[in-house]
Amino acid sequence: MLNLFFSYAHEDEDLRDQLEIHLTSLKREGIIATWHDRRIVAGAPLDREISSYLENANIILLLVSPYFIASDYCFNIEMTRAMERHNGGSAIIIPVILQPCNWHAMPFGNLMACPKNGKPISKYPNMHDAFLEVTLAVKDAATKLFPGSSVLKTKSVVPKTGDTAAITNTPKLRSSNLRVKKEFTDRDKNKFLIDAFEYVANYFEGSLNEMKTRNDGIDADFRRIDANRFMAIIYAKGKEVSKCNIWIGDGSAFSSGILYSSGSFRDGSYNESLNVENDGYAMYLKSMGMQFHRQNTEEKMTFEGGAEYYWSMFIERLQ
Repeated sequence: MLNLFFSYAHEDEDLRDQLEIHLTSLKREGIIATWHDRRIVAGAPLDREISSYLENANIILLLVSPYFIASDYCFNIEMTRAMERHNGGSAIIIPVILQPCNWHAMPFGNLMACPKNGKPISKYPNMHDAFLEVTLAVKDAATKLFPGSSVLKTKSVVPKTGDTAAITNTPKLRSSNLRVKKEFTDRDKNKFLIDAFEYVANYFEGSLNEMKTRNDGIDADFRRIDANRFMAIIYAKGKEVSKCNIWIGDGSAFSSGILYSSGSFRDGSYNESLNVENDGYAMYLKSMGMQFHRQNTEEKMTFEGGAEYYWSMFIERLQ
């Protein structure tokens, strides 16, 4: 079993968590064990713990974003040492591009990045497609690092700082009931709303591009008006057949959440709204129910669920 190290900025923790879920399949195959700094126990020396695991990593994922590049610790310490080990042949680096940024000019810019062609994960309509690409790239790297399958099946042993004993990745029994109540701040809710809107925008842009590719006689326009609004149009043989504006409301009682209008944005009217709510455990999107014949208003929607809900409204006229 090989050791995989995540080098990332804490602003990207949510994306790292989602990637680690996808990498679980490789853990179950006995190919990798993963480590990141959230695994450091209270009271342990931070720098020494990170250094120990970085030195023993076989595969190092650089989770690249503007936050990663801006982090002195990620860039000057973790990335620099990772590049030394990569150039020395003792580890493999895989840059994983999370967000659009000027990564080609960085020291790792000449390495083969993932997803394919260095397309940022955040730009995928369905980010699970991107995470799958990364998972397969990690598996391929493991095969290249140790072609013998028997090596990939051995247990991972990583020395722990200050302890002569070894750490083996032995499965631990645990309950599946681990959720605890939490409070969500206004900052949490606003970030969730912005992230949801960006997902919907990327979903529409990617879907429109794919629709044009697959269907003769169909053309489409996607235009970002500003950071909080975009417009989408579909043409059939040059004739406009569907149009929508989607934007973030101003937060008032009658204009909050992510708003959908099949007409003009100018008068501020809208056909549907997706609002941010929570059940004390997690945040989710919930429709206002203005399109009641389409959606169960009690359904808790993910980013993808909300994006697909709006997409189905938008494409209905063609179907």
